[in-house]
Amino acid sequence: MKKTFLLAFLLTIVSISFGQNTRLHLYTGYAFDDDIDSYYDANNYYKGTIRGNFMWGGGIEFMPHKYTGLEISYLRMDTDAPMTYYSGGVKNKTFNVGINNIMIGGNRYFPTASPRFEPYVGGMLGMTIFSIKNSDAGNSRTATKFGYGVKMGANVYVTDNVGIKFQAQLMSVAQAVGGGAYFGTGGAGVGLASYSSMLQVGLGGGLVFKLTPAKK
Repeated sequence: MKKTFLLAFLLTIVSISFGQNTRLHLYTGYAFDDDIDSYYDANNYYKGTIRGNFMWGGGIEFMPHKYTGLEISYLRMDTDAPMTYYSGGVKNKTFNVGINNIMIGGNRYFPTASPRFEPYVGGMLGMTIFSIKNSDAGNSRTATKFGYGVKMGANVYVTDNVGIKFQAQLMSVAQAVGGGAYFGTGGAGVGLASYSSMLQVGLGGGLVFKLTPAKK
């Protein structure tokens, strides 16, 4: 919750600081299943699936140029992950997983014959915060990792300042070595030497609002 309030504060400061040519984005969509696995040795491994689920979020974008935007965004997904892992024997368990993506990135818009149709592509870099919970054992762990993504889509404006967003995106968390949250002993723990990269495809959309429309 504290992270959410901090992000909201930062987005507000950015919006006020830039003042002009600012957009508000509201995101919604579905992220599909992703298989993950990690094998350290015969007594330290897991494999399973991070199930797809509803994803939501928002972003503030500053437009330094008519066709270029700089955006700070937040995306959230709550899901579960059925896993097979070794802990004194092979075990199976479904864990609760919360995924928070805090990103900064750029968007490139393309001119078209109609000012109401605005296709775009974009890239994102930032951090992904995982929260892994074992509801049976009552314990949980969090880990913060480097995340990145790409997206493409189009804004279709129904008025001069309000548009409907259609978007496809690919979000990933790069594989890391040297520890982190993992699925294993006691249900959720820390210390495995490596863990699986996550790669999620998402489809959805949302709304876009021109808070301070660019001057013509």
